[in-house]
Amino acid sequence: MKKDKKVVTLAYGCQMSERDAETLTQITRQEGYTSSDDLMDADLVIINTCCVRESAENKILGKIGELKRLKERNPNLKIAISGCMVQQPGALERLKKRAPHIDIWAGTHNLHDFSALLHQAEQGEKVAEVWEEPKMTIESTPQAEKGKLQANVNIMYGCNNFCSYCIVPHVRGRERSRKPEEIIQEIRDLVSSGCREVTLLGQNVNSYGQEFSPGYDFADLLQEVDQIPDLLRIRFITSHPKDLSDKLIETVAHGKKLCEHFHLPIQSGSNFILERMNRKYTREYYLGRVEKIHAFLPQASLTTDIIVGFPGESERDFELTLETMDLIHYSQAFTFMYSKRSGTLAAEMEDQIPLDVKKRRLQRLMSVQNQKSLEWRQQMIGNIFEILAEGPSKTNPERLVGRTRGNELVVFEGQPEQIGSLVNVRITEAGSWTLFGVIES
Repeated sequence: MKKDKKVVTLAYGCQMSERDAETLTQITRQEGYTSSDDLMDADLVIINTCCVRESAENKILGKIGELKRLKERNPNLKIAISGCMVQQPGALERLKKRAPHIDIWAGTHNLHDFSALLHQAEQGEKVAEVWEEPKMTIESTPQAEKGKLQANVNIMYGCNNFCSYCIVPHVRGRERSRKPEEIIQEIRDLVSSGCREVTLLGQNVNSYGQEFSPGYDFADLLQEVDQIPDLLRIRFITSHPKDLSDKLIETVAHGKKLCEHFHLPIQSGSNFILERMNRKYTREYYLGRVEKIHAFLPQASLTTDIIVGFPGESERDFELTLETMDLIHYSQAFTFMYSKRSGTLAAEMEDQIPLDVKKRRLQRLMSVQNQKSLEWRQQMIGNIFEILAEGPSKTNPERLVGRTRGNELVVFEGQPEQIGSLVNVRITEAGSWTLFGVIES
């Protein structure tokens, strides 16, 4: 029997999915597996899935098909599919029929039980377990991997918002906040192993702690994390605009390690579309939150998510989105065509937008934002920014790469011994997505 068992873990979708994939990898390490990137030498392949958009599902289904051929060459290979795609109502039976070569199916609520499923699969069984609701405490899953410069830390799970286009509440359940003391201890442990930057994760971090009594909210948690020694930077994602409080904005403004970057999805600039999306805020309210951010943090960068082609979106609705972008000047926008998700209210709405119209609007939106992103970064040329040196650049290994506090990617000349430390970099050149600079002595 092969002694050195290898696992390849693939994650699709958001940072929450990536964090779940890391949890699964940690579990397999406890079972004697070592991580690998080589599918041809793998004993176990795990795909943690996403179902937010049809394009993600299509990529995953294509990868599952590829793995069938891999298993034909290596019958001892075990394949596990987990995550949101599996959790959708009725999805498991459809997927099992389509992919009988898969050994393990696991949903979002029972990842902590993966070792038991793996043991069964290693004995030759086909295993499928998808819980409709969480049954165990959320502290039962492994913590983030230690020894890394940066780490994602879950502070909560699930979502209560039920945006009409979104499948997340259906596949991740209702909001559950982790205990503050558990989060703080996890981050302390990470820092002691060399971590210098954490990103706090939740589908809506702004609603963290709403089930706690007495009141303890996300701003309170940030204030505690900000006091952890040797931690250099704190980021968080994602913020729902309706729950972005003055207290939270002021906490970021007064924090020492809290990065001045807000990912604040607007989704549309039209109040009519926002209401149909069930976003629970208006364009005017959103603009007021942005004004508040810039009042306390003039240097803050804003990124966003925008959906075009939502059912019923007129040309005027789309123009309102473009006009809103002119008012806010996002450093980056993640733009998408509306994609039907079975089980959501929007999938049943009339006035679905033709594909060619959605494509045209998306291309125009991307063109506008690309130019704005370039202008945003060009105005940084000549300025000095504090950068956390993360490591060699993937495109230019002789240079280092890192990010500003505003989450701008910067490539610069540096030395290996500077990795993991804060350096001051003067920006000399700007592209649409990347800045270039030199260390200022």
